[in-house]
Amino acid sequence: MDLHMICKIEKYNNNWVKREDLFSIAGVNGGKARSCWNLMQGARGVVTAGSRKSPQINIVASIAKELGIPCHAHTPCGELGKELLLAKSKGANIIQHSPGYNPLLIRRARKHAEELGYLEIPFGMISNTTIEETRKQVVGIPKGVKRIVISVGSGMSLAGLIWGLEDRGLGIPILGVVVGRNPIGTLNQWAPFFWNRNVTLIPSGVDYHKEVHKTWNGIRLDPIYEAKCIPFLEDGDLFWIIGVRESI
Repeated sequence: MDLHMICKIEKYNNNWVKREDLFSIAGVNGGKARSCWNLMQGARGVVTAGSRKSPQINIVASIAKELGIPCHAHTPCGELGKELLLAKSKGANIIQHSPGYNPLLIRRARKHAEELGYLEIPFGMISNTTIEETRKQVVGIPKGVKRIVISVGSGMSLAGLIWGLEDRGLGIPILGVVVGRNPIGTLNQWAPFFWNRNVTLIPSGVDYHKEVHKTWNGIRLDPIYEAKCIPFLEDGDLFWIIGVRESI
């Protein structure tokens, strides 16, 4: 595994694609897996929180198993989806809550981590590490790129992308396809203060929990995140793929 791997940019007809999904560690892949691996170094155990549809809990559980440390995960009540079943099979202790609102999950996970003396992996992997790992990937963007299209969940990958473009003096417009909660608060905190200068946010038009199963030029796309970007792609775009869940 090469933690310093710069994921390639491929050309498909009139589009390019950034393949962060090609980074793999502990059986999971993508930019969030890289960030999580770095965050968890030296931890004696981890606690996290996530949606029942988010791949975050399985990413954390997979890396915890690889590192040989305990993992506890807080999520809403309801049937365990494929990602949570994978996490459970890897030894994660799944703790469900009703109501399962995000702020409640976050508070309970944080308190649980404090009680155990474990590392908290924040909801949405909100951390400087996530920003810096994405920021490093903003290299080698072809001159012909007119716009970058990226799925937006927590907003952290988008924030890292904006910082990376700023580092290199690139004013390429970004279309952020919002698949979950409103990310503006996160972007105001973690992105450059001028983040909306070149960024347009647009709702995906599909409920977060609804899965859209698509491939694009033979590339498997995450059904909750990247697949919802497809209707918005235009010629000259660079499609930034953050990752793809293990369960598809």
